[in-house]
Amino acid sequence: MKTLFDMRGNRRLTAAATLVGAAAVTASLVAAVPAPVEQPVKEAVNVSAAIPARQPSLAIPAHEEVLLQGSTTGSYFWDDSSGRQGDTGLPAIGKPMQQGMFASPSWPLGTEGYIFYKGKKAKFFIGDRGPGVPSDSGVMLDIDGKTFAELTGTTWNENTLTVGGDLGHIPIQYVVTKWGDGPGLRGEPVPFSSGAWRS
Repeated sequence: MKTLFDMRGNRRLTAAATLVGAAAVTASLVAAVPAPVEQPVKEAVNVSAAIPARQPSLAIPAHEEVLLQGSTTGSYFWDDSSGRQGDTGLPAIGKPMQQGMFASPSWPLGTEGYIFYKGKKAKFFIGDRGPGVPSDSGVMLDIDGKTFAELTGTTWNENTLTVGGDLGHIPIQYVVTKWGDGPGLRGEPVPFSSGAWRS
C-alpha cells in the first residue's frame, strides 16, 4: 500500500519530468529559429556590379524617390569641437558629429541621400556646412572621415582625425532622396561663398 509520502514523491517526480521536457522542447525551438542578420546602417556597402556606373539611382531602395542626382568631388572632415585638424566646432545642425553626417556648402540641413564611389555606396544626411574655400573649385561635399575611410578602403585615425593613405579628394556620384527642412538651397550644389546656405 502506498503512503501519502510516496504519492507526493511521485507527483514531484512527474512535475519535475514535465518541466525538464518543456525546457527541452523550448530550447530546441529557440535553436531552430535563425537570428536575424542586419546590415550595419553606417557602413559603406558594396553595390552590385550589375548596376551601371552612370545610373546610381538604381542602387537606392525602391521606396525612396530620386530628387536630384549628379557628380562632384568629395573631401572629408570631422568636426567634433575638439579644435583639431581645422575643426570649426559642433556641426551646424545641432547634433554631435557622427558617421553618415556630411557637410554641404548649399543644400538644406537635414537633406538625405546616397553617394557612390568605386562600387561602394554610403547613406548620408547633411548636418554641417562646408567645404568652404574648396567649394569654389568644385569640391561640393564634405564626407565624414569614417565613411571616407570605408569608401577608399583605408583606416580612420581617431587621434589625428585623418584618413590613412594619400587621398584627400575623391570623385563621387550622389543621389538626393529627401530635402531637409533646414536653411539652404535645393538643387545643384553651389559654392559656400555664394551664401546659399543662409537661404
